[in-house]
Amino acid sequence: MTVTGRLYSICVRSSMLQGSETWPVRKENEVALQRAEMRMVRWKSCVKLQDRVPSKELRGRWKLEDIISVLQQNRLQRYGHVLRKKDSDWVTKCMEYEADGARLRGRPKKTWREIVLKDCQACKSNREDAMDCNR
Repeated sequence: MTVTGRLYSICVRSSMLQGSETWPVRKENEVALQRAEMRMVRWKSCVKLQDRVPSKELRGRWKLEDIISVLQQNRLQRYGHVLRKKDSDWVTKCMEYEADGARLRGRPKKTWREIVLKDCQACKSNREDAMDCNR
């Protein structure tokens, strides 16, 4: 990774993704993160949109991963931490909690757990892989 890429990853990206492992991210949130990141990368690279340089090429210059894949890795890493906790721990209980009472009309909001399970399917991993902290 280049020096500017490492500096960007350490300073900017880490502050953009602060606490992101617990966000139940929707598609519009992902798009907003990608746009903000590419805006900053273009600005730091002195490349304008009119120059028509593709985002992949700019990420390749700095050897950066896509911010969505980093977000996904953070979520899966947190999921592994939660799975390794004892069953009596409050964090595990919160993940397993089902609210009582009648549900409101309409489609319910996606939960963090649903998004993590979707990430597991995308990475072709399972619960045992997430519990392995050496992966």
